[in-house]
Amino acid sequence: MDSHVTVYATAFYSLKIFSFIIFIMWLELSDISRFSIEQTYATLKKAISCRLSDFTPLLTAVARPLFLKSASCIIQRDESPMEKGLSGLRGRDFELSDVFYFSKKGLEAIVEDEVTQRFSSEELVSWNLLTRTNVNFQYISPRLTMVWVLGVIVRYCVLLPLRLTLAFIGISLFVIGTTLVGQLPRSSLKNLLSEVVHLTCCRICVRALSGTIHYHNRQYRPQKGGICVANHTSPIDVLILTTDGCYTMVGQVHGGLMGIIQRAMVKACPHVWFERSEMKDRHLVIKRLKEHIADKKELPILIFPEGTCINNTSVMMFKKGSFEIGGTIHPVAIKYNPQFGDAFWNSSKYNMVSYLLRVMTSWAIVCDVWYMPPMTREEGEDAVQFANRVKSAIAVQGGLTELPWDGGLKRAKVKDTFKEEQQKNYSKMIVGNGSLKSELD
Repeated sequence: MDSHVTVYATAFYSLKIFSFIIFIMWLELSDISRFSIEQTYATLKKAISCRLSDFTPLLTAVARPLFLKSASCIIQRDESPMEKGLSGLRGRDFELSDVFYFSKKGLEAIVEDEVTQRFSSEELVSWNLLTRTNVNFQYISPRLTMVWVLGVIVRYCVLLPLRLTLAFIGISLFVIGTTLVGQLPRSSLKNLLSEVVHLTCCRICVRALSGTIHYHNRQYRPQKGGICVANHTSPIDVLILTTDGCYTMVGQVHGGLMGIIQRAMVKACPHVWFERSEMKDRHLVIKRLKEHIADKKELPILIFPEGTCINNTSVMMFKKGSFEIGGTIHPVAIKYNPQFGDAFWNSSKYNMVSYLLRVMTSWAIVCDVWYMPPMTREEGEDAVQFANRVKSAIAVQGGLTELPWDGGLKRAKVKDTFKEEQQKNYSKMIVGNGSLKSELD
């Protein structure tokens, strides 16, 4: 008889716990939630250890905050590491309830993915009267609609034709000029003419975008023989920087319009284009860069270590290759003002021509450029640590969020090494608590 009662009580208890978990998950994903994921997690931990008679008071204690008035309904995401998240909430041995910590992290990743959202246009606080940014702004009055209609007429019927004309002139002069300069033998005259062509044509192209650029700390502009590294939001980052000085470019090979421009550029200046998927190309690039920085008369190298465009809100992982070749690093932070136009290029959604059309039908391209003091690799510092230090400095200066994730996640899956790292951390915690050690004894 006692065994039957125990079975029924266990089944009843399990059903209650399962219903409670579903209930809490629904609350967390609904709009009426009034308590955070951390409170849910702590409550579930208590639910696992409580007796059947204690379950009703527990539900009452959890439900009470739902009806309290709160100024904010935003779920605060827990950014603490695994060790801190589990310390104090678990015993010395492995507990089945530890699964709720990982479940919580999984829900957080689904609700607020801090990686994927960096590859889409940032959300604006207020509407800037562009058609493509009115998705989140539902309260648009008839008066505001009339202003928007007037803006469309100005942008498409007045600004766009003028901008297309300037862009055609700038690109045509650039292709013709670099082709002609490329026919000259290598000399100081060729270098001078190449710089004139690059500066002149890039400034015309920036005018075609109604670009307004504010340069800060010009005394720290990259010097010859150095390496300029910057965060990457758009292909026009190159125009923004080249308007104020010439560089030797290093980047991915492109096709279409971008490919035509790249092939013209390399005729007048020793730019380095490579195919990222080819390992042979990567080794040749490193060799070329080392030879380049060894000559202090050469133009500074311009590199975007993220390897892809990020949406003007964050700085993602810097590839270590740029920091292994030695030389002086000149960090540059670029920050666009999204209120006048979105400079971010979502290359997986728009080709170059479509992107340029979107930029040219914006109000303007307004950005700030901060030149920063040169940085060198410290003693005992490896390339990864140096890259992270430079990345942190750029993030702080530009007011950007610093993220450890690889920008390659834009097109690829998460590497198994990231998963294995979390598994190893949890295993170390178990071993550190002595559970495995006691079993071996």
